[in-house]
Amino acid sequence: MKPITKKRTKAIFIDFAISTAVTLGIEYFLRKKVKNEAVHALVTPTLVMWTIEYGQLRKTGQTYGYKQQGLKLESVDGSELTCGQLVKRMAYRDTLASLDYFKDRKGFEQQDGAVLPHDQKAGTVVREVST
Repeated sequence: MKPITKKRTKAIFIDFAISTAVTLGIEYFLRKKVKNEAVHALVTPTLVMWTIEYGQLRKTGQTYGYKQQGLKLESVDGSELTCGQLVKRMAYRDTLASLDYFKDRKGFEQQDGAVLPHDQKAGTVVREVST
């Protein structure tokens, strides 16, 4: 695994921990109103994670995990990140990217881990920044 990929992995675990804590708080209140377990198992965690990630990336190009690991998400062409790029990136990562890994493990990481399949589809790249 490339060094940037290791940092990205640590960053997603940090972001996932934060998202899980927020989800637990939200579910405490939601369980009284919504009885469907599928909502609590699938919809709420995904919605919370995407909302937190989207907000942070849209504002600064970094999630809390990325900031801790010295990483930043940027557009390939250097322009400002768009809503479409961020949504496409999150949706692809959480659905089809795992299939890309199983199809071509060696080609999964590009540019030394700065571009994964969901970055390639969204036109983004992760760069190391000095902290």
